[in-house]
Amino acid sequence: MWEPSATAAPEITDAVPSLLGSVGTVKNVVLLDYGSGNLHSARRALARVGADVTVTSDFETAMDADGLVVPGVGAFGACMAGLRAVDGPKLIGRRLAGGRPVLGICVGMQILFDRGLEHGHDSEGCGEWPGVVERLEAPVLPHMGWNTVETPAGTVLFDGLEDQRFYFVHSYGVRDFPLARTDGPPTPLARPLVTWAEHGDRFVAAVENGPLSATQFHPEKSGDAGAHLLTNWLQTLS
Repeated sequence: MWEPSATAAPEITDAVPSLLGSVGTVKNVVLLDYGSGNLHSARRALARVGADVTVTSDFETAMDADGLVVPGVGAFGACMAGLRAVDGPKLIGRRLAGGRPVLGICVGMQILFDRGLEHGHDSEGCGEWPGVVERLEAPVLPHMGWNTVETPAGTVLFDGLEDQRFYFVHSYGVRDFPLARTDGPPTPLARPLVTWAEHGDRFVAAVENGPLSATQFHPEKSGDAGAHLLTNWLQTLS
């Protein structure tokens, strides 16, 4: 159930020491800097759960990292323009072709789909998944606050996070995902494993698809639950 937020969402802080260092070998993660996204909060959150974080737009550095995180805040079209300026679609595609993990956050998830319909503009996305990002049919927008999600069987991202709330800030989302499934292991050759949420409308809250994962909510602003999810993702990096 959605709950409005009366205050700003908490960032991951030293309040989650039990997760620090739990990943084992330190993983190098690039946080892609393409002119969009809450880079400070995401960098801080990843570092707090044990990642060695580099914020950069350098193609080769991002290719060589153990994991790539693509954040995103704002309009779909503007994010895609910034992403193209740093060869982001090519970078994401090449990493995935080599089985190298990528995590999209908020609009960084949305741009992984085919298209975004926003403010009368039809923008082309990265096309990693079929689907259209469109305005939610909800009585109150933006959807801003804490919400539970429907965690599927076989999930890796949400392992140990059943019935937890995560922090959302958005008015647009993917309402129909033809490739969606709700159980089974998220393998590269299988249909994507999808987590759903509701806010007057049902929408995709997260996707797991082999090396490609994404969340509509902000794990870096979701307190202990977000820290746990980021730790789960770090543990998938080789």
